[in-house]
Amino acid sequence: MPSLLSLRHYSHDLLSHSHDHAQLVFGLSGRLDFEVDGLGSQVLRQTLAVVPEGARHACGSREGSQCLVLDVPSAQWLHQRLGSRADASRRLLDRPGALTLDPGQSQLVSWLAASAINDPLIAEQGAALLLASLTAETQGYAARQSLPLATIDAHIDQHAAHPLQVGDLARLAGLSTARFHARFLEETGQTPMEYVRRRRLQLGRQLLQHSQLAVGEIAARVGYSSQSAFTAALSRQFGMTPRALRRTCE
Repeated sequence: MPSLLSLRHYSHDLLSHSHDHAQLVFGLSGRLDFEVDGLGSQVLRQTLAVVPEGARHACGSREGSQCLVLDVPSAQWLHQRLGSRADASRRLLDRPGALTLDPGQSQLVSWLAASAINDPLIAEQGAALLLASLTAETQGYAARQSLPLATIDAHIDQHAAHPLQVGDLARLAGLSTARFHARFLEETGQTPMEYVRRRRLQLGRQLLQHSQLAVGEIAARVGYSSQSAFTAALSRQFGMTPRALRRTCE
């Protein structure tokens, strides 16, 4: 296998090959058209392509592209150099595709590209740093806890009659509003306010089916300013009017 890190200039039509080690290709300048196991992407500055061991891949750049290439050594090397992060690194290297670097990772790539990477010590330390930086976020993601949906549900139910803000729910999870919104969408497939709306309507349906409260009173209890708005929302969500929902329990 060649040196761990190398600078390569691509200025040819698409060429296809494979090799018995995983590879990371970091864009420095220009555009490199890349395809791994049928998945196409472009390697630009601040992006990289992941090539798993043995994967058939093709690359080419008619206009010219310069890249920093990391040829990953054996699993034993990963374990020795990365320790507890070796498993996360192997998971990263097993999935073909393209990734975007954050500013710190991009700066590290640029620094290594300007360094004496033909020096074995610099190449080895640099390769380990790159892999560690790429797996740090993955490891944190795997270790983090899920959102406290039971606590969020209880808060919505308790305050359903009053205005609810995303920031109120974010504080229950100990996250910033922006981070909470992104995590919530990722874990539930809904925005926080869409989730609140559906939770309110579910609570309204329960009150209709299991109490004798007037429809207007139920509407107010679940945060609707008018009976007509509540009726329209129920019809959109469940396809039934309040009267029809009540009849389902008669």
